[in-house]
Amino acid sequence: MSRLPLLLLVLAPLMLRAEQGDVPAYLLQIPASVGTVLIAETQTSTLHLFVHGDDGPQRYGDSYMSVGQNGVGKQRAWDRRTPLGIYFINEQLDTSKLHERYGPTAFPLDYPNIWDRTNRRSGSGIWIHGVTPNAGRRPPLDTDGCIALPNHELLALEQSLVPLETPVVITRQMAWLGAEQVAKIREELRRALDAWASSHESGDLHQYLSLYADDFSYRGMGRDEWAKFRTQSITRAPPHRIELNDVLLLADPEDAGIYLSRFRQAIAYDDRTIATVKRLYWRRSADGKLKIVAEDNG
Repeated sequence: MSRLPLLLLVLAPLMLRAEQGDVPAYLLQIPASVGTVLIAETQTSTLHLFVHGDDGPQRYGDSYMSVGQNGVGKQRAWDRRTPLGIYFINEQLDTSKLHERYGPTAFPLDYPNIWDRTNRRSGSGIWIHGVTPNAGRRPPLDTDGCIALPNHELLALEQSLVPLETPVVITRQMAWLGAEQVAKIREELRRALDAWASSHESGDLHQYLSLYADDFSYRGMGRDEWAKFRTQSITRAPPHRIELNDVLLLADPEDAGIYLSRFRQAIAYDDRTIATVKRLYWRRSADGKLKIVAEDNG
């Protein structure tokens, strides 16, 4: 869980709330276990902070940020662009022995994730970090692809950024949807996710495999090869029970019709229970159906 009390003391004067009915288009479902979500709006050089609330995500403040020298839409290593998409903070780094341009601390993101690799995007080393002390305000386009914040604002956020939990949505321009539209998409995704889990649990392999797109691949296996592998593994060790908890649902800000479901999964077998954090990337097909196009753990 994120530790928000100190953060709220710092950002209380900036506390904002979207007008009733307006919801960030990317935030479809935020579980209580995810206390903080960052949305980086590159067109306005603004990092927006949202926190979990009983009535949906609530906006608590903004920060100025700098991004890549060549803008956004990272495709390859050293292109000096900031990636667009959905990422998670991997860890917090001690920057005391690094160059002072990284500021007081740094939070690496998980670029490239499985969706990036599926789309042949490469590179590494995308961080949220600070700036050189007493060097003044950095230009909006001024990093090698990272997100750089003023040091005092980064430190104000520090305690609310939780490695392996905090999502960071990087978009060109903030988009909003009505609460009813968000609820409709959320329910569609929850039905698809429930069908995925229940068909696995019941051994209905036809239903289970039908939820995967024809162009799905996994660790070098095409869909047909992967389907054979999954059929063998499920048949050999059928589960007794599958539970999904802490379900996070996000819409991709760059690829229209792509959605991420990330959740904690517990699969009970005869002699053991295996718990993992799972990611499924869904794509809406031409006929409106949701199909899985990529999956990963973590």
